Amino acid sequence: METPEGRIETGGEPVFARPASTVILLRGGSSQLEILLVQRTPDQTFMGGMWVFPGGAVDPDDGDPETDAAQRVTAIRELEEEAGVTGVAPEDLVRFSRWVTPKEVSKRFDTHFFLAPMPDGAAVQIDGDECVDSTWLSPAAALAAHRDGALPMVFPTIKHLEQLESFESADELLAATRGREVVPVEPRVHMEGEQVRVLLPGDPGY
Repeated sequence: METPEGRIETGGEPVFARPASTVILLRGGSSQLEILLVQRTPDQTFMGGMWVFPGGAVDPDDGDPETDAAQRVTAIRELEEEAGVTGVAPEDLVRFSRWVTPKEVSKRFDTHFFLAPMPDGAAVQIDGDECVDSTWLSPAAALAAHRDGALPMVFPTIKHLEQLESFESADELLAATRGREVVPVEPRVHMEGEQVRVLLPGDPGY
């Protein structure tokens, strides 16, 4: 079975989860919380047309993928390449979460999610190659647009927006997140006939 994130396979050894980094870019300061979403090129085989946070796999030139430094370099590079946003420094990135693609999926990533405030004077300039569009929305508005069919999204994006929905402002979110322990999350895929359910730790059946 094919999904936007890859083929679901119920047998065999899982493929290697490639290290990756993603930036959840914030704006609004102390008054509100808006998050940058970019739309991947629709004709791409991997998550084509999906609305996501800017990000991608760690390149060899970024450094040792197991290190915090390389993960931050990747996050900044991908933000610049996909969204044209410059001026984010490594120390501006606040570690938020770490998600590992389920073992049942044919294309897997071990992704480090970082928060970062939009730098003063910076602008979004979509590259037109990997991504074709962008939008700033509150987490609640983004989720509503997804439910209405306007913004197709994959499971990790939806779940991160749900986590962010309770925060009133970008400053509040950053203050609450700095220094917290990040534990890897690895969802599991549960097949019920032709139905695919994705389970998180703590869900019944996980």
